[in-house]
Amino acid sequence: MPLVGKGVSRRRATLAQPQQGGKQTRRSNRGRKRAAEGEVGRPRTRLAAKRLKEENKVQVGVVAPTGGEDREFNQQVISISERGSDIERKELVEVDKRKEGGMGDDSGGLSANRAVGQEEEGNTAPFPERLHVGGSPVYKVERKLGKGGFGQVFVGRRVSGGNERGTGSAAMEVALKFEHRNSKGCNYGPPYEWQVYNALGGSHGVPKVHYKGKQGDYYVMVMDMLGPSLWDVWNSSGQAMSAEMVACIAVESLSILEKMHSKGYVHGDVKPENFLLGQPSTPQEKKLFLVDLGLATKWKDSSSGLHVDYDQRPDMFRGTVRYASAHAHLGRTASRRDDLESLAYTLIFLHRGRLPWQGYQGDNKSFLVCKKKMATSPEMLCCFCPPALKQFLEIVVNMKFDEEPNYSKLISLFEGLLGPNPAIRPINTDGAQKIIYQVGQKRGRLNIDEDDDQPKKKVRLGVPATQWISVYNARLPMKQRYHYNVADARLAQHVEKGIADGLLISCVACCTNLWALIMDAGTGFTSQVYELSPSFLHKEWIMDQWEKNYYISSIAGSNSGNSLVVMSKGTQYTQQSYKVSDSFPFKWINKKWREGFYVTSMTTAGSRWGVVMSRNAGFSDQVVELDFLYPSEGIHRRWDSGYRITSTAATLDQAALILSIPKRKPGDETQETLRTSQFPSIHVKEKWAKNLYLACLCYGRTVS
Repeated sequence: MPLVGKGVSRRRATLAQPQQGGKQTRRSNRGRKRAAEGEVGRPRTRLAAKRLKEENKVQVGVVAPTGGEDREFNQQVISISERGSDIERKELVEVDKRKEGGMGDDSGGLSANRAVGQEEEGNTAPFPERLHVGGSPVYKVERKLGKGGFGQVFVGRRVSGGNERGTGSAAMEVALKFEHRNSKGCNYGPPYEWQVYNALGGSHGVPKVHYKGKQGDYYVMVMDMLGPSLWDVWNSSGQAMSAEMVACIAVESLSILEKMHSKGYVHGDVKPENFLLGQPSTPQEKKLFLVDLGLATKWKDSSSGLHVDYDQRPDMFRGTVRYASAHAHLGRTASRRDDLESLAYTLIFLHRGRLPWQGYQGDNKSFLVCKKKMATSPEMLCCFCPPALKQFLEIVVNMKFDEEPNYSKLISLFEGLLGPNPAIRPINTDGAQKIIYQVGQKRGRLNIDEDDDQPKKKVRLGVPATQWISVYNARLPMKQRYHYNVADARLAQHVEKGIADGLLISCVACCTNLWALIMDAGTGFTSQVYELSPSFLHKEWIMDQWEKNYYISSIAGSNSGNSLVVMSKGTQYTQQSYKVSDSFPFKWINKKWREGFYVTSMTTAGSRWGVVMSRNAGFSDQVVELDFLYPSEGIHRRWDSGYRITSTAATLDQAALILSIPKRKPGDETQETLRTSQFPSIHVKEKWAKNLYLACLCYGRTVS
């Protein structure tokens, strides 16, 4: 059965401001050429050559890698000009051949967006031998304990006073966390992490900060000294932990996260290295702590108390590649579900000793890891784990963006693995005991297959599939015609017959090297040309048609690399640019958004993407939904905020949908989507009966 989604817009959501902008397109005063990737031109005057040289210098600064990631860039010159212009000029843009990636070494110890450690090692400012900040005692800075993404930690020993058995601020030894004033986390003064510790420090499972201040070039926090991390314990335990140990970690971690979430924060980087035990041979040696709050974010608005708005920025990965949630890989706004998914991967790793996506290397590591995570079912991942771990994973990967976790239910899953006497458990579970007690009497009524409200459709089944994605808009009655499974040799006759009947091409797509063609009487175009080319988006032909005032109105690509490009007169576009990329070019799209362009067409050819962006596209805002699955939740949230799907494309790995807010609000905002294994010929006719007409369609991977 096809899956139908229907939504009517009710309000407008604000698009997050892009972080990286590009150089503004130069307006030209001659010709009607539009941007085509790879179009190389020679400056015609010395002044033009000088300007081009200056642009080269500026662009090098723009494309410098950030976040410690290695990137390969190939700079090319392309031409962009506007209607009514007389002078052609060139614009330098970046061609990012790298697939979306992230950092993370094989130990799982590095995180994306964390180049600070390298900066700190490279800076010349020495660490002080003695420390005195914020009214603290004087500490002697001793051995180095470790380095995180946002700083380095040393042992601090009191020069005078203190107690060998003392705790807190009276302790002889404390942990000193240094962060250099020029590090990424200190761009606007004291580290952001200070704010989070102010809100959370000293609460259940979070170490307390006793003093903080600045000395020399460093911001410093004086914190409780803790013991080994779960990573250290795992290493010293033969790189595997017992079911009881993992269960103790699970329930206590859930109690810590519940407290943190109740204060409005998500941790953002849950992993074995960030869970520490208390100091050995002290009363806290079995107590669990969660540290490193540099990536913590608010899931709840402080003033309104409402959940933060949903968004997706595919270029914004935060976390550690090995343990990050799939939503974090895809750049979605962090929420409570992400901490729980990361905890699930942490627990499975500690028990099994390895995760199936370990070992990936290269610039596209994050892409490959996310793809593997979403293609691995809970049954496959937890085949050698206690049933509780599989049940826990199934629940958390199916959570909605703003869903409130049922912490007590999650904790109760592990109750059967815990020893009967809390006093002799390997991890102190006092934080979870209260919650366990609260649900103990309800245990008989809890069923993992039932939901508090209604059953959910499970995702990540581990079975890849490709489908047609078709999108339908409500319109006044009009004539529309479709053709599918069209071979190259039969394309012309279908187009010619449609034109003879007063129809023009509104949409094209491709499935296994056969074309799908949608023609209707409501395009508003005055004339149309098309080219079937053995190359993907034939540059020379496109630029020739731009000279004749035609603009790209629809494109399609085949698995063999062929492309069908349709260009029309009578569009509202005033300027156009396109890009071909080996990965979804969100950074380029983001740059063009800032220049006033909007995506108007896109397609794929094998694993390559082709995206067309235009000025004066009739949109006031635009967002992207990119996923290894069909992004049903994101689409419905966008619909509720006034967006409508305006372009779609898919590879064998990912599906991408562009959603836009039209400047002119349509009389009927109804939009529906279908996913079908075959071309939806029967369903199209059913939609026509309701005055719903095909607006765009594609064929590619939609379920996993």
